[in-house]
Amino acid sequence: MSGALTFILNGELVRVEACEPTKTVLQYLREDLHLTGSKEGCGEGDCGACMVVVAELDESTQKLSHKAINACIAFLPTLHGKALFTVESLSHAAADAHPVQQAMIDLDASQCGFCTPGFVMSLFAQYENRAQLSARDIDDVLSGNLCRCTGYRPIKDAALAAYDHAVTEHPLTELTCAQLMDLQASLKTTPTLNMETSGRTFISPTTIEALSELVIEKPDAQLLAGGTDIGLWVTKQYRQIDEVIYLGNVASLKTIELTDTALNLGAAVTWSEAMHAVIRLYPAFTDLFRRFASVPVRNTATIGGNIANGSPIGDSMPALIVVGTQLLLRHGDKTRTVALDEFYLAYQKTLLAEGEFVEKIIIPRPQPNQTVAAYKVSKRFDQDISAVCGCFAIEMAPETQVITDIKIAFGGMAAVPKRATQVEAKLRSAMWDGANIDKAVASFADDFSPIDDMRASAAYRLQVAQNLLRRFFLATTQSSALIDVYNYGR
Repeated sequence: MSGALTFILNGELVRVEACEPTKTVLQYLREDLHLTGSKEGCGEGDCGACMVVVAELDESTQKLSHKAINACIAFLPTLHGKALFTVESLSHAAADAHPVQQAMIDLDASQCGFCTPGFVMSLFAQYENRAQLSARDIDDVLSGNLCRCTGYRPIKDAALAAYDHAVTEHPLTELTCAQLMDLQASLKTTPTLNMETSGRTFISPTTIEALSELVIEKPDAQLLAGGTDIGLWVTKQYRQIDEVIYLGNVASLKTIELTDTALNLGAAVTWSEAMHAVIRLYPAFTDLFRRFASVPVRNTATIGGNIANGSPIGDSMPALIVVGTQLLLRHGDKTRTVALDEFYLAYQKTLLAEGEFVEKIIIPRPQPNQTVAAYKVSKRFDQDISAVCGCFAIEMAPETQVITDIKIAFGGMAAVPKRATQVEAKLRSAMWDGANIDKAVASFADDFSPIDDMRASAAYRLQVAQNLLRRFFLATTQSSALIDVYNYGR
């Protein structure tokens, strides 16, 4: 085991011998190294002022893959074996400005300047990945960056204009790529990072077997995947976490496998990777998943962490529930499979036993003549928690339009992501028509007792749930003006 955190920072090999397990990347950069280009704004991964870029070697191409992340909620030890770029690495003088920086200068895209380094780093990641952006893509890429001067138009113009400059490789790219190859080769002899500082530990196993043993051996340790939730425990609730077991370096938890029957996702697959894989199977989830957090949060957050966290307002769970998703749970060398809609017992309480964790998410392929839809209702379009998230999957006999199976699930309506079983029962084996919809909507009150809170009242939530069922019905039976479903029998 290795006791030293080792990574590449702006082209330099860095070794950290002692580090608290929940020290953030932003704290390290600003307080220890005095690299102050990354700012502290919100401290919770919303504003993007702290944006940095993590680079890893793509196994297939052996080139760098760049991801923008929020330094304010990323824990420093998670950088082990990776490379980090901050805004200080992009250029040292105006004459050698990176194309993204030059475009920001040319188009007057900086006003007060506080947010500018964050915007530059978000765009730098896309540029270095050679991702040519459309105007719509830019909205998505910059969804995690806030400009309080409201200067978005010139920033968006600069994002497009950056590609007008000659595409040149960042001067540190070739060096960092070679450094990462050497670093990963050296870490093969001691792949597990085990750091202890002042009685607090951070352990990063690399095999599923080692992880299984650790989870049983240390039942009180906090499992850490992306940290987009746990990071806020530290930065906002000031919790001290003494033992951390990091899942992000377990290779088998980062696999994506499409079989004849299902899409199998390792629990540590990031949302950026997972959403594209799921959308290829279920295009109807495109809009919902595109509104699922910001790109930097998706780059860090994992599908397993989102599911295991069990938030009643997590948008992924209702969508995955209606398509029949199952979870593979592991305890030691034993595994069991449970349906996602049976996984949640009460508010943030799940079926997981002590020493057990989510290993894999199993998402079935679409069924013949299945129609799927997902709707998110929130106060803001981007980066907002749902008041109500409603998802639907229906199968009908093509000749008769009789419902052979239907699943309806909601977030924001109960203490857990929950199916509308009473509504489903009213509709199953019935004709898919307006009269039966009118009869079924009354059963929402039997399925749910929503709460009043800052996002919506109980009465509003109940009304919205009923209206979303009606919307789904209209989208499946009327003109193309309401195309927001996907039918797999077409």
